[in-house]
Amino acid sequence: MELDLAKEQLPSTQSKVNDHTPDHINQQIERETEASVNYYKRQDKNEIQTRIKELDHEWDTERLLKVNMASIAAISAVLAVRANRKWALLAGASSAVIIQHALQGWTPPIVLFRQMGIRTVDEINREKKALQNLLKKPE
Repeated sequence: MELDLAKEQLPSTQSKVNDHTPDHINQQIERETEASVNYYKRQDKNEIQTRIKELDHEWDTERLLKVNMASIAAISAVLAVRANRKWALLAGASSAVIIQHALQGWTPPIVLFRQMGIRTVDEINREKKALQNLLKKPE
């Protein structure tokens, strides 16, 4: 019974960011992805392959959040040792943000990232798959 309750409270890792992003932001990201695919429908295979390689290196929300929070934790830990112990609170706060994101799927930085147009892995992969399908079509 307890395990079932925990499953209900923890969001799916694939949908948690989208579930906690306002609809208008999700729709804007989706429109931009569709516009990109439509643009590449009129391009040659080399252009499409170049775009797919770019997508392989695009940073997603998870990576950006982890790097930012780890950087904050590392810098504040150094400052706590060298300057003032109170900086350790910032390291703890950044750890709490990561835990909150893992458990709930929502954190204030994710909202900012989404407003900046940073996509999830799933959204990036959808564009990549659409472009790969374009490469399969006969010219």
